[in-house]
Amino acid sequence: MASAEAATDEAVPAAEPLPTKVTLGDPSLTKGIPGEGPLTDEQIAAWLETPGIHETLEVSLPLGLKAAQAQIVGIKENPMTRAKIELGRQLYFDPRLSSDSTVSCASCHDPEQGYAAYTQFGIGVDGQTGNRNSPTAYNRILSGAQFWDGRAASLEEQAHGPIANPIEMANTHETCVATVGAIPGYKMQFDAIFGEDSCNIKNITDAIATFERAIVTGPAPYDYYVRLKRFTDRFPDEESLEEFKEEDPDLYEEYLQAKADAELHPMSESAVRGMELFFSEKTNCAACHAGANFTDEKYHNLGVGMDADEPDLGRYAVTGEEKDKGAFKTPTLRNVELTPPYMHDGSQATLEEVVEWYAKGGHPNEYLSKEIKKLDLTAQDKEDLVAFMKALTGPFPEVEIDRLPAVAQD
Repeated sequence: MASAEAATDEAVPAAEPLPTKVTLGDPSLTKGIPGEGPLTDEQIAAWLETPGIHETLEVSLPLGLKAAQAQIVGIKENPMTRAKIELGRQLYFDPRLSSDSTVSCASCHDPEQGYAAYTQFGIGVDGQTGNRNSPTAYNRILSGAQFWDGRAASLEEQAHGPIANPIEMANTHETCVATVGAIPGYKMQFDAIFGEDSCNIKNITDAIATFERAIVTGPAPYDYYVRLKRFTDRFPDEESLEEFKEEDPDLYEEYLQAKADAELHPMSESAVRGMELFFSEKTNCAACHAGANFTDEKYHNLGVGMDADEPDLGRYAVTGEEKDKGAFKTPTLRNVELTPPYMHDGSQATLEEVVEWYAKGGHPNEYLSKEIKKLDLTAQDKEDLVAFMKALTGPFPEVEIDRLPAVAQD
């Protein structure tokens, strides 16, 4: 007869390691350590012992963005693990990284404000503001250089800057590291993820960048429409569909799923017209808003702000090249409906204003992009373009915003 101890051992199977092949947007990556309230040391310790938590992830992108899989940036240099994503999540939402514990990364890149901010300019410590609108912090896994002017070569470098910027977090890197390292729950995670006594500014920014790379936009009505259209273009009538069903039943099931998804997430007739207009030579919108993420990742002068006495010269301040005067990075149009106001200076409050700006050909200046020209658009055309941009809105991953490591009790 087996002993009670042996029976107990047999009744508790070893936990299965968490999968390493993941599609970004999976809530298990970003919803935080299970539980409620401030993170306790015990909860963090248990989390760090979870099988698979430190394994390098093999990531893929969701429908829509998946076409840009080959453009993923930064994960070879800074591999993604579940533990590092979670540490980065905590740091991203933690105002203790700032000089007075009032400002976090999320203050200007708020998930409830489209990972940007509804204010014209970002607001830092003591209510200070700069002169640029907060860029979006999602789909950064597809972007190398960061900021409107591309002055940060990587997402890690971008995360490095605001901590010590006097009008953002207004801290020093040394003080930030000392503050974070003095919190036991953080120290425990840095030791487990990066090695003993590894709480430093590089590893802080590596973790934040890793979390940001996990924030991607899910499939939008446009993506479901395009997926279904690939089938309907190939099989335009019932007869051809019946033949398709017989020839490849598995692919036919994919068609049925695509049809059901498109019906559940429909594009309006106006959005379909706007899509056709967007990709037409008439507007040439896709010349800059190109690819799966709807950005060419390049810099263009649209004339925005160039009528000021001392205009912001954007990319020119980084390169010193005349051609870059007044040029700013093309933002993604995915989820753009959720990120007003628009343009690098937050000067345009609505998508309707943005379309009007393009229709009039921007503001003429010596450095205006050759892609910018007046457009002969009707009122309906303008409405349709806005409808199409709204059809690029997909879900964000589920993210825990409140649970941070507790301060040690005396």
